[in-house]
Amino acid sequence: MKKPDKLAVITGGNSGIGKATAQQLKEMGAQVIITGRRKDAVEKAASELGITWMIADQSSTRDISNLDTSVHEKFGKIDMLLINAGITKTASIESTSEELFDEVMGINFKGAFFTFRKFIPFLNDSASVVFLSSTSARISPASASVYAASKAAVNAVVKIAALELSTRKIRVNAVGPGPIATEIMDKLGMDEKLETQMINSIPLQRFGKPAEVSSLICYLLG
Repeated sequence: MKKPDKLAVITGGNSGIGKATAQQLKEMGAQVIITGRRKDAVEKAASELGITWMIADQSSTRDISNLDTSVHEKFGKIDMLLINAGITKTASIESTSEELFDEVMGINFKGAFFTFRKFIPFLNDSASVVFLSSTSARISPASASVYAASKAAVNAVVKIAALELSTRKIRVNAVGPGPIATEIMDKLGMDEKLETQMINSIPLQRFGKPAEVSSLICYLLG
């Protein structure tokens, strides 16, 4: 499905699922803007894909406000929004620090919530929004209490947002993939034991690929 003259914004678009979605939307003819908090990574990804980039840290409400204002002033209203930026950090409940709790919830839930909230006035009627969730919101993996809670909270907001924006024909969905082969896996300190444990929990016995998830996201954004 071609998306000519459609404007898409993807948070956390410099790698993994976000980057794969940006590439696919660009190939479909959309004008794509990706964001991220690491200038070198975002700029590099945007240069590779031939798209626009902006710096924004989803944990900062100031950055979020600056982002939506800048996008609107430079490009007008948007048609597709993928709220993809997030982090994965694990710890047992007993060993979870307040700092870890605040960091994960601050980016994955508060940041996602206010990114969406502040973009609402700049969404075209009949626009589409997708939040990146996770199967962790439902399967409750050990040592992922805060991460799972952040994604479960996102799922709750998505259902309400779909109702609240239905009068403008704006669709709001969540995509909740299982383990995907992205750089996040490296950041988790993946070793052979953990990799085997995760793969054995997957019916297909392998990690998913970013392009597999981005295809679904692009369908929902269409």
